[in-house]
Amino acid sequence: MKIKSIIFLGILLLSGAVYVSAGTDNVVEEVAWVVGDQPIWKSEIEEAYQTMRYEGTPIPGDPYCTVPEQLAIEKLYLHQAEMDTIEVPEAMVFQNVEQQLNAYIMNLGSKEKVEQYFNKSFPALRESLIEMVGNRARIQEVQRSLTKNIKSTPADVRRYFEKIPTDSVPWVPLQVETQILTVAPAIPREAIEDVKARLRNFTEQVNKGETPFSTLAILYSEDPVSGQRGGELGFSGRAEFVPEFSAVAFNLNDPKKVSKIVETEFGFHIIQLIEKRGDRINVRHILLKPKVAEKDLTDAVNRMDSLRSDILDKKFTFEEAVTFLSQDKDTRNNKGRMVNRETGSTRFNMSDLPQEIAKRVADMEPGDISEPFVMNDPKTNHEIVAMVKLTERIPGHKANISDDFQLIKGMYENARRQEILDNWLANKIKNTYIRIEEGWRNCEFQNKGWIK
Repeated sequence: MKIKSIIFLGILLLSGAVYVSAGTDNVVEEVAWVVGDQPIWKSEIEEAYQTMRYEGTPIPGDPYCTVPEQLAIEKLYLHQAEMDTIEVPEAMVFQNVEQQLNAYIMNLGSKEKVEQYFNKSFPALRESLIEMVGNRARIQEVQRSLTKNIKSTPADVRRYFEKIPTDSVPWVPLQVETQILTVAPAIPREAIEDVKARLRNFTEQVNKGETPFSTLAILYSEDPVSGQRGGELGFSGRAEFVPEFSAVAFNLNDPKKVSKIVETEFGFHIIQLIEKRGDRINVRHILLKPKVAEKDLTDAVNRMDSLRSDILDKKFTFEEAVTFLSQDKDTRNNKGRMVNRETGSTRFNMSDLPQEIAKRVADMEPGDISEPFVMNDPKTNHEIVAMVKLTERIPGHKANISDDFQLIKGMYENARRQEILDNWLANKIKNTYIRIEEGWRNCEFQNKGWIK
C-alpha cells in the first residue's frame, strides 16, 4: 500500500498539480519546481514571498523567478544537511522563533493582526517558523562546514587587494577610538521604597481582580518593548534572563498569582506566569526604575569636573583615574577603552557610538578629555555620569593595506567563502534531478544549469 501511495504521488508530481478533496470541493495545489524528490509548491513560494517582503529582504527582478530559485537552493543545502546528519539545538530554534513572534506582535500591534497579515493562526505560524528557522540554521551549518578550512596569509590579502579595481576599493568612514570613565550615583532609599510601594499596589490590584496585570504593564511598565505587549516577554529559556529574574520566574506555577518583587540590574520587577512549556516559560512583567536624584547627578558631575581638572594638571592620568574610580567593569580593567561589540575592534564609526558620546567626540582632537556629562547606561538604561577621552581619530579614506589590513582580510576571506559556495552549488545543480514546470521557466536565473 505504501509503495502504491508513493507511485501515485510521483504521478501527481509529474502532472504538476495535486488535487485535495475537501468535502465536495476540489482544491488544486500547483507544483512549480521539483528538486531531487522534493516539490516546491506555488503556495510555498507565495508564503516565502510574503515573509521576505515583511522582513524587507531585497528581491531582485521578478519575485516568481527569484523566490523559487532561492527555495531550490535551500532544498539543495537541506539535502546536504540530511546526508551530513546535521542537527541544530531545539532550544536555540525555539528561542529565535519566540523572538520573531514577539517582533511581529510589536510591529503589527497584536496577535490578531499578525494572524490577519500572515493569514494563519498563531499556532500554525509558530510551527511554520520553527521549520523555517531550523532549516536556516541547518543551512548555515552546512555552509560553515564547507568553508571552515579557509585560511589567509598576509601575502594572500595583499594579492587580493592589488587585484581590486581602483574604483572598487571601499571607502572607510571617519572612525574614532575612545576611552570612558563612568560613575553611577547612588539611588536614594526613598526612591527605592517608592518604587516598591507602587509595585505592591499593582500586585494588590491584580490579586483583587480590580485591574488586569497586562493593563498595568501597558500603563506603567518602564520596559518600553514588553510594556506595549502588556508586559509579555514571550517563551524564553532560563539563560535568556538575568539570574535574579530567572530564579523567581521559573518557580512560578499559578498564572493567577503575582511574584514577589525582584531586584535586578535593570530595576525592580513583579512577574506573572502565562504558560510553561517544557524548559521554557512565557511571563509578563512590570519594570519600575528608581531614579537618581537630580541633586546627586549634579554633585557627581561637579566631582567629575574636579577630577578632570586634576588630570589636565597632570596630577594623574586618565587611565589611572579609570582604574581606581570607574564603575563600568567592562572598561575599567581595559584602561577605559571602549570596544565595538559588533566588530570586536576598538574602532567605532561615529554612528555606532552612543549618541551622548558621539556628540562630545565630534569636535574633539586626539588626547582631548570631554567635560563630564549625564548619559543613559546602554546596558541598564540608568542615568550615569561619564567623561570620555578621544584616543585616536582616523579620517575617512579609501581602504589601504597598512591602515585597514583587518578590513581587507575580511573582504578576502568573504570572497573565498563565496567562491567555494558558488562552486559547490554549481556542482549540486549539475548533478541533481531538477524540473521546472511550464509557466515558471521564463526567467533570468541568478545561477546557471537549472533548466536541463
